[in-house]
Amino acid sequence: MIKEKKILCLSPHPDDVEFGCGGSLNRWVKYNEIIYVAFSPCNKSLPSGFAKNSIYEECDLSTKSMGLKRENVLKFQFPVRDFPEHRQEILEEMVKLNKSYSPDIVLMPNALDIHQDHHQIHLEGKRAFKNASILGYELPWNNFATQANFFVKLDEVDVLQKLKSIACYQSQKNRIYASEENIKSALIFRGMQAKTRYAECFEVIRWLI
Repeated sequence: MIKEKKILCLSPHPDDVEFGCGGSLNRWVKYNEIIYVAFSPCNKSLPSGFAKNSIYEECDLSTKSMGLKRENVLKFQFPVRDFPEHRQEILEEMVKLNKSYSPDIVLMPNALDIHQDHHQIHLEGKRAFKNASILGYELPWNNFATQANFFVKLDEVDVLQKLKSIACYQSQKNRIYASEENIKSALIFRGMQAKTRYAECFEVIRWLI
């Protein structure tokens, strides 16, 4: 059990953290301080009919349903799909976050995530938080392979909360990976590997005891 830690969650786009580790956060939120950081409102990729900043409004609903403190949900305005062009600015913001929060554990996309924004957050996150424990969460549609060497066993209540928080993102509901069937299938598969019903997996990037 992870207890009495500051856990900083790096979400390149709103909903990445929910997809990657929403069940684990439900296990940890009662016993730890969770800080959630989203880097882009993704306005360029919003479906037709959704107003500017809709996904950040959905993020507010999601993080509230997860029980996160409003003051611990931070949002930046980096343009979606262009993170590599803003590498230094992103790093500087992360360095500020490190100084402000001194997290014990940092959650970020894993090393094999092929999305350019996710990969940039991974690279800059390792630079900024090299003195913390770091876990890389899995987003299967962006991973050709995954280093799965850290598992969190989930209960039914954790799975239900993960589904609830993801459902807050109405602008993303038509994406194939957002279906309840696909979400639960991934949790069941990882659960089989961890000898339990459901689980989420992570890549251990750095672990300090």
